[in-house]
Amino acid sequence: MAEAQPEHKPRENRPTGRGSAREGGDRGDRGGDRGDRGPRREGGGGGRFDNPFDIDLEKLISDPLYLDNQAHAVVSRMRDLDSATKSQLRRLYNAVRRAVRAPEGERQHHFVMLRARLAYTIARHSLRSLDTIEKLLLQVTRKNEAKGYERFRDLFEAIIAYNE
Repeated sequence: MAEAQPEHKPRENRPTGRGSAREGGDRGDRGGDRGDRGPRREGGGGGRFDNPFDIDLEKLISDPLYLDNQAHAVVSRMRDLDSATKSQLRRLYNAVRRAVRAPEGERQHHFVMLRARLAYTIARHSLRSLDTIEKLLLQVTRKNEAKGYERFRDLFEAIIAYNE
């Protein structure tokens, strides 16, 4: 009987690897229940868990290569962490495009609502890799400049392209 326990333990403690968030999302090992994206940070900041990288809005606006590199990084994280479908991303991208085309006086409101929609999608489908995009969207909305909205759209378009 002593031999049966060691064989059983490695199976229980076996790491889930780099599979989808659904494989480990409901285990409760990140401090939450049912799809929570990890421990919440004190003091706001818009983040749900400590992200290894943040996107600098000013660099995004001024440097096209930075935009390209960040799009690659987000797609790489999506492949490692999540099982986001292309249709989910396309729906969000279409909402971004509509928000950018909104009249100037209503654009910020459209982006605020887009952020709420993105937050819902991230929570509903455990898409941790898009937390960085949500944080960037908050920065863009607070800055409320046309160039920032356009670069956010460009970044999202690049993410869609590299995810194909």
